[in-house]
Amino acid sequence: MLTIKNLHAELEEEGKQILKGVDLSVEAGKVHAIMGPNGSGKSTLSYVLSGRDGYSVTDGSATLLGADILHMEPQERAAAGLFLAFQYPVEIPGVGNMTFLRTALNSQRKLRGEDEVSAAEFLKLVREKAKTLKIDAEMLKRPVNVGFSGGEKKRNEILQMAMLEPKMCILDETDSGLDVDAMKLVSDGVNALRDAGRGFLLITHYQRLLDHIKPDVVHIMSDGRIIKTGGPELALEVEKNGYADLLAEVA
Repeated sequence: MLTIKNLHAELEEEGKQILKGVDLSVEAGKVHAIMGPNGSGKSTLSYVLSGRDGYSVTDGSATLLGADILHMEPQERAAAGLFLAFQYPVEIPGVGNMTFLRTALNSQRKLRGEDEVSAAEFLKLVREKAKTLKIDAEMLKRPVNVGFSGGEKKRNEILQMAMLEPKMCILDETDSGLDVDAMKLVSDGVNALRDAGRGFLLITHYQRLLDHIKPDVVHIMSDGRIIKTGGPELALEVEKNGYADLLAEVA
């Protein structure tokens, strides 16, 4: 599904190397979680994979379903099946949520050479997906994320993911700023999308998200590299003991 080999990347403005040889493979149908101390490169990895401006790949490769995504524009990566849920979703004043969702969906379909979804088909689909996430009609009518609470913004991100049905879903600290009820709703939305043809990469600091979205594999990242990989018990170890012992093992 997603294969990353020896990936190096730097922040262009500072010329600072942040990713220093990331190797990672996410299989279809699997959920991988990445944990690590602040500044370890977790969010940078998500930005580089999604094609965010300001980052340069200096070595290595990243492929999605065998296609080289690093030479694609962000919209091409999205159409190829990559989705990034942001830690801090932005507000887009003046752009209605429904307009945004339909435009995004049909833009991706057009890039893939597929027919656009009609207004009637779209309305039926969005209502069905929104109901699962307890997003009411008023939220759908408002400008994208404007005046939304933290939990509403995250649910809106998961709604976008549900509508676009990507092959590879990257969630960058989706649990950040969520209360218990909001985390349960968001997690239920993610779990509803789990299937044999879709992979997930969860970036998180906390075990609490993984209590709801059970990962198959957990990676620990530090100083721009994956330093340890294990099962769900690895996250429990971090929750109990912190990162000090793991970092000492590779020092």
